[in-house]
Amino acid sequence: MNWINDTVFYNIYPLGFSGAPKINDGVQSYRLDKIYDWIEHFKELSVNAIVFNPVFESSKHGYDTIDYYKIDRRLGDNESFKKICDTLHENGIKVLLDGVFNHVGRDFFAFKDIQQNGRNSKYCDWFYNINFDRNSPKGDNFSYEGWAGHYDLVKLNLQNDVVVSHLLEAAEFWIDEFDIDGLRLDAADCVDLEFFKKLRHTCKSKKEDFWLYGEITSGDYNRWANDSTLDSVTNYETYKALFSCHNDCNYFEFAHSMERQCGPYGIYKNLYLYNFVDNHDVNRLASNLKDKKLLKNTYTLMFTMPGAPSIYYGSEFGIEGKRTHHSDYELRPCINLGEIPNPDYSLLNHIKRLSKLKHSLDALKFGKYKNENIQLDHLCYSMKCDNQNVYVLLNQSDSPKTIGFDSEFHGILTDVLNDNKKYGCDGYVNIEVGAKSSMILVSNNGDFEIPFDEKDQIIEEPVTIREQPQELLEEEITVGRYRHFKGNEYEVLGFAKHSETQEKMVIYTAINAENEVWVRPYDMFKEIIERDSKKIRRVTRID
Repeated sequence: MNWINDTVFYNIYPLGFSGAPKINDGVQSYRLDKIYDWIEHFKELSVNAIVFNPVFESSKHGYDTIDYYKIDRRLGDNESFKKICDTLHENGIKVLLDGVFNHVGRDFFAFKDIQQNGRNSKYCDWFYNINFDRNSPKGDNFSYEGWAGHYDLVKLNLQNDVVVSHLLEAAEFWIDEFDIDGLRLDAADCVDLEFFKKLRHTCKSKKEDFWLYGEITSGDYNRWANDSTLDSVTNYETYKALFSCHNDCNYFEFAHSMERQCGPYGIYKNLYLYNFVDNHDVNRLASNLKDKKLLKNTYTLMFTMPGAPSIYYGSEFGIEGKRTHHSDYELRPCINLGEIPNPDYSLLNHIKRLSKLKHSLDALKFGKYKNENIQLDHLCYSMKCDNQNVYVLLNQSDSPKTIGFDSEFHGILTDVLNDNKKYGCDGYVNIEVGAKSSMILVSNNGDFEIPFDEKDQIIEEPVTIREQPQELLEEEITVGRYRHFKGNEYEVLGFAKHSETQEKMVIYTAINAENEVWVRPYDMFKEIIERDSKKIRRVTRID
């Protein structure tokens, strides 16, 4: 699998990214075509593979599939998505889709047939634990197994050969129709391993270098990733270590996790794992980190550790987002280039630099990991392959630290992350690392440098300056529809007065939400705020 070692992923949750309604309204729209506006951004990030979370027809969030053979009409259609895939391929970007094979939605044709025909339906054995002697929590005159207790997600029976054929034929269709290059397998720990063996054979018969990785949150990764089933899994173990080692000022957590995974006796040293710092199911990194000045160090770790790094859309700008007990939507916003709230351009350019280094340094693609110097607030590890040694140094303290390590090298070390600065060494070397910063040193006698383009400079100020409007006045709020500056859409239902303060309040609901009604102070609802050095309305009328 040659291409995966030279891959930087970009992960998009399409329904959120494109601002689609939370509930499928049945209206054909081509919202995902906005991806064309992002292609140059992908290329500047040196991204060469995109993982799309669910794109197929669903009732709500994409994981409640209606039709595996049809692009969700809120995003586009099969023809428009084929053009997207073709364009990405033309720009050197591979395409991976989210394979949701563990469960479907209640609007899936086979489940609806059971609702209509009961015991006489030919699809009764398509799902787990159909029982006509009791009712479901959704009011059906039969019960069934919902995934993880969610009865909007009906668990498929992967022991049924007809079900398996339906799913495998869908995967073949995606390869034939869209020329996809791989699959993320949702809820992989719940899927029958025999199904994965069949899926592997099907996909790799079509494309020998097709890449399959599963969503695994715990357990022994080797159970799912091996020569018979999947190629890799999501590395949730180091996902947690990447931010908590900074929150707790304890690089031992990360270093010991890496030693366990890919050290000389590592249990996963033969796997090339899918690494990430956030995704559509977990808090954004900028919300997880206590000190946002350590965002760069966290990304340095992810891009230089063994495995494939993945950027979750928008997090390269340092945007925040937290999940709640009731919703994941804050993790999945609609964002547009040029309209990012409070963009961190310094972080963006740091990630651009790291991505170039990932592609340029063989040691980061194929090297073996080794801890060289571990302390609570600073760390040095090496990545070594036959033709190259790289040393990664990190300091998370508030002051500079001198980090010593044995380079086993006599000559010049080049810090390719920071202006190609040179350091002479004679075996063991001590190098000062600035406060809350990182270095990537290549032992090469100064012969190897990464070009430091002006657009890659690690700058603290935004790279673009927008003209301010002469004046932006508050507008009166009336009954009707409004769009929040973060992309969500709401309907104002009416107004009320606070019983104690007499303050005017707005009564409103999220468009397409179910039984969710809120109140907010009227003055806050209509206020002018500042985002990205630009004054904007908190909400804007859309009807």
